[in-house]
Amino acid sequence: MSRLPQITEAQSRAALQWLSRINEQPAQAEGAAFKRWLLADPGHRAAYEQAQALWQRSAIPAARLADEEHEGLQRYLDAMARPPATRRWRVGAIAVAACLLLAFGVAGGWHPGYWLQDLRADYSSTGQVRQVTLADQSQVTLDAGSAIAVDFAHGERRVRLLHGAAFFLVTHTGAPFLVEAGGGEVRVLGTQFEVREQGDGAHVTVRSGRVAVSPAPGAISRELTANQQVAYAAGRVGDTQAVDSDNRLAWRQGWLNYYQVPLAQVVEDLGRYYPGRILLLDGELGQRKVSGSFPVAEPLLALDSLGKVMGFSRQTVLGRLTLIR
Repeated sequence: MSRLPQITEAQSRAALQWLSRINEQPAQAEGAAFKRWLLADPGHRAAYEQAQALWQRSAIPAARLADEEHEGLQRYLDAMARPPATRRWRVGAIAVAACLLLAFGVAGGWHPGYWLQDLRADYSSTGQVRQVTLADQSQVTLDAGSAIAVDFAHGERRVRLLHGAAFFLVTHTGAPFLVEAGGGEVRVLGTQFEVREQGDGAHVTVRSGRVAVSPAPGAISRELTANQQVAYAAGRVGDTQAVDSDNRLAWRQGWLNYYQVPLAQVVEDLGRYYPGRILLLDGELGQRKVSGSFPVAEPLLALDSLGKVMGFSRQTVLGRLTLIR
């Protein structure tokens, strides 16, 4: 049995420093400096995984803190609207906002829980869409906040969706092409399609060709053709839906299209492209229906446009936390 490497205090400090830098600038996770440090000593990788695990375990307490400090956050917003004479209120409120920002850095738009998964990823994306060419010349488009692991061996081509969403344009080579996601599997029969993680399962949307969707190993598969979509979870597959695939998959061209969906869903989707956290404070507002097309490159401008129509306002705190009420 191999022994885990000993982690020194200096390595732990360095790991936390890297974690902080990557939190502020996610692209550093793919940089040469971080990779050199990670590979320089087995203790570095162990220290970084330990730091990630600690941060991940803090996600639930951080979310609880944010919920408990909701009243303090409202005081902050009220204080920001007051004249400059109320400086004491503003200083105290900014302190509350800073604590909340730390909490949302854990539980919000940038997902620390994904860092452990991303260490196993062959390709990942952070706040923007990324195009990847696999070894067989198949094309993969990763949505923001997505990651895949690739295994081309033993006469078949396997891709595991670790989190997020990926659109596949598969090259025919004669070898099977399979995508694992949410406990199920998608077998390619010659196609262009998207697989999107959804809770404990996934959504599969076909643009052209055919796929066979199995909600669990050994389960009976469901065949989909162009402009069809299905969701599966917990070993069960839902009804096949007819969809406009080009409309559903417009994120590849930088757009999110909606017809009569809750505002909360739009806010969640825009949050994938925002380098911080977007928080909707009004649950009733979140259930109001939205239709329209919005550019992913400017999520705050999209929110401003929605706010003019739906009558809500947004405020951005410390450059990373955007509040809607």
